[in-house]
Amino acid sequence: MMVQVFPYLVMDGNAKEAINFYQEVLGAEVLYVQTFGESPGDPEYPLPEETKDRIMHATLKIGESELMFSDTFPGQPHATGNQVTLCITTSDPEKSKKLFEGLKQEGEVTMPLQKTIFSPLYGCVIDKFGVNFQIYTGEES
Repeated sequence: MMVQVFPYLVMDGNAKEAINFYQEVLGAEVLYVQTFGESPGDPEYPLPEETKDRIMHATLKIGESELMFSDTFPGQPHATGNQVTLCITTSDPEKSKKLFEGLKQEGEVTMPLQKTIFSPLYGCVIDKFGVNFQIYTGEES
């Protein structure tokens, strides 16, 4: 039996923007997107207009990994930040640099991309959506 862990990011109405950003910066492929408005409706509980364009569920593929998204339903509590950390691993230092540079746009570097005792190039950044990323460069296999 195979078990996989999929990081799931819950956004507060900006999941579409995040998806577009990750497509551009990380080369993500959109596997699935459904808005609340595209879901089967319940006439007893009509959707508020401001909810219809929010993402109910989306899946992106980045390399061999998948990342899932949704937006909150308006009025639901939402916490931005360090509840999810994503570690992106590559053996290509140039790719690590490109990913780090892209993610730090309008974000915050918490550890510069640098040589460490466990990686030839490692760094941490919080992107403009408040998501924490670790960029880890491994050795060539």
